Amino acid sequence: MAQAPRPGGAPSVHDVAERAGVSLATVSNVLNHPERVRTVTADRVREAIATLGYTPNRIASALVSGSMRSIGLVVMSLRNSLFSDMVNGAQLRARERGFTLLVASSEDDTSAQGEHLAYLESTRVSGILLAPMTESRDQVDLTRRHGRPVVYVNFEPREVDACSVVVDNEQAAYLATTHLIDRGCRRIGFVSARPELQPVDRRHRGVLRAVAEHPGVDLVEIDAGDIDPPGGTDAGARIARMPASERPDGVLGVTDLLAMAVVTELRAAGLRVPEDIPVSGCDHNSVAWGGAVPLTSVTMHGSEMGAAAVDLMLAELTDPPETHVHRSIVIGSELVPRESTMGRRADAPAPDPVLSDPRRTEA
Repeated sequence: MAQAPRPGGAPSVHDVAERAGVSLATVSNVLNHPERVRTVTADRVREAIATLGYTPNRIASALVSGSMRSIGLVVMSLRNSLFSDMVNGAQLRARERGFTLLVASSEDDTSAQGEHLAYLESTRVSGILLAPMTESRDQVDLTRRHGRPVVYVNFEPREVDACSVVVDNEQAAYLATTHLIDRGCRRIGFVSARPELQPVDRRHRGVLRAVAEHPGVDLVEIDAGDIDPPGGTDAGARIARMPASERPDGVLGVTDLLAMAVVTELRAAGLRVPEDIPVSGCDHNSVAWGGAVPLTSVTMHGSEMGAAAVDLMLAELTDPPETHVHRSIVIGSELVPRESTMGRRADAPAPDPVLSDPRRTEA
């Protein structure tokens, strides 16, 4: 009969192997490459693990093998539900594929992003998913030189040849702007900031495209200074002070947080939303849904982006480096109309999302 682990000591891989009647290599395969082990043998090893309460030392194993069955994910901020949805989608897909997910948030700080990348490398992750707001070429090049592939999420790299998955930000803003125009708006106020950020730039393009397609519609660009709520508060106050003849009759915030701050300021100034000025957001941030006026916005499909990024990463890890071809996945958006543009009807159910083309496209 197999011996119990030493009193007072944590069970080891040797204890598992002895109890299951297999070699150390077989235990290692069950933990790291279960597809290589016969089902009956793998079940016996797992039973021994459960009985003994054995916990694999993943870090020690990583030092021996050079990598862990884990993936890192660095996002810009977890305060935006786009990124928390991204984490959820990536985590679920990684778990399905036998990997764990390690998450870090840079809080829109490039230096912090670099520190997180370095730390994740030190834990011997197999690869890193990166959701930046700028190219970050130097950081990515360094990570890849150290043998860790990088997949971009919510960002399409131009300076680096890499796999990426993005939502169609141009289409998202196009849908929101067209919706305002369809509601009768002819003077669209676009509240935005930080045009150097790729999602902001792409959404700006979508606004310009929608306005160009509708003769007689004018665009009023309003610089909020930042994409956080204080910028929206300032922009909303400025809009409210404009003469009625110059004031936008519809407003699109490049982010939901900006849009909700605008709504608050307009209402505080005595303007009705949407009766006087319909307002839409553009990134479906659940943090902004709790206002007095439910906000029209556009879905970002963060969970789907996260899952697709894991698939791209695992494909890159599996493919021979000399034959791997980097892929780019673009996910469509959906407009979700709510009270801030549609108004409230006591007898009306919540509106269904208005679909654009949510199909994924690949390049």
